[in-house]
Amino acid sequence: MKEKIVVVGAGQAAAQLALSLRQEGWQGGIMIIGEEALLPYHRPPLSKSYLSGEMEAHELPIRPLEFYQKQDIDVKLNTSVVSIQRADKIVRTQQGESIPYTKLCLSTGTRARKLKGVEGEGLEGVYYLRTAQDLDNIKNNLQAPNKVVIIGGGYIGLETAASLTKKSCEVTILEAGDRVLQRVTSPVMSDFFSDLHRQNGVTIHTQITIERFLSEESKVRAVQLSDDRLIEADCVIIGVGVEVNDQLAKDAQLETNNGIVVNQYCQTKDPEIFSIGDCTWHYNPLYQCWLRLESVQNANDQAKIAAKAMVSKEDLSMYNYNSLPWFWSDQYNVKLQIAGLSNDYDDLKVEGDISTQDFNVSYYRQGKLIAVDAINQPRRFMQAKKAIIESLNGS
Repeated sequence: MKEKIVVVGAGQAAAQLALSLRQEGWQGGIMIIGEEALLPYHRPPLSKSYLSGEMEAHELPIRPLEFYQKQDIDVKLNTSVVSIQRADKIVRTQQGESIPYTKLCLSTGTRARKLKGVEGEGLEGVYYLRTAQDLDNIKNNLQAPNKVVIIGGGYIGLETAASLTKKSCEVTILEAGDRVLQRVTSPVMSDFFSDLHRQNGVTIHTQITIERFLSEESKVRAVQLSDDRLIEADCVIIGVGVEVNDQLAKDAQLETNNGIVVNQYCQTKDPEIFSIGDCTWHYNPLYQCWLRLESVQNANDQAKIAAKAMVSKEDLSMYNYNSLPWFWSDQYNVKLQIAGLSNDYDDLKVEGDISTQDFNVSYYRQGKLIAVDAINQPRRFMQAKKAIIESLNGS
């Protein structure tokens, strides 16, 4: 049998892995198996330029079909893998196929977290936001001016709000926490983005509990809060975080812990099974902690390391995964670039002018620079990445 690497999941990480495998000299077969109907595509634009209409569907794929054909990469879409038979090195699909592998990579990503116990969650006009199909459903049912309620004040919720204001929608954000972006950044940044959205006509309510969705002829018409207030809605978009897709790994008795546990080479406890991207629980030597990251940078970097480890016949120690996390968010005319992780900071410093949307926030822990949020300051962002690595390494 011809050697074959099978990749379960068809997102950013899978696309990069396939390319990197060929670049590393892998001559065997490569198969990518994805549940969605689309080739691997860019997810970050979904809540930004794709929702606003500035980006078309044909621009979403990371690479065209011709790339996969030319590189002899088999992309199997609309297919779900339901089990891994590690002893026989076979994956089984929902369609009843048995697909053998030489090496296997799980890039199963995440799924939208569901609201629990909220009456009316299944009404027409209530949407979760995760896939391109989710966005198409939303776009097809928007008629300006629409009253749109967004549940969740994280980056996805805020980006969605910014995009919908460009479509002349009347937008309200409902956030359970004390402030937007509460779980990911400082009060300084939360206040800045709250002010930015309010200046653009968005209404924000915090410390909110959803009681139920009210309907008219099976279509959502309002959101009822626990204090009995009603927020009118022609459309409700739910963005309250994600859950990791690690059940396949659990069923195969691979180690999991808020994701699929991998070593510095992106290997699971089974040396023939790797995992990359949003679904992995991995150790970051810079921050000296275990974490799971939802970012394009992490997906690409892990894919490159995994490809080297899968193909190399040499000592793997030279391929340790040791990257500084970084992220970005586009809202209105503001570009936020985040270098590092600000978790558990004990001090911060603001540089620049918040009122002109030209500033940055540096985060420190025990005197060490650990992260920087840069608003419309690409040069500071680039400098910060180097400075954070030097700080964490003690140089």
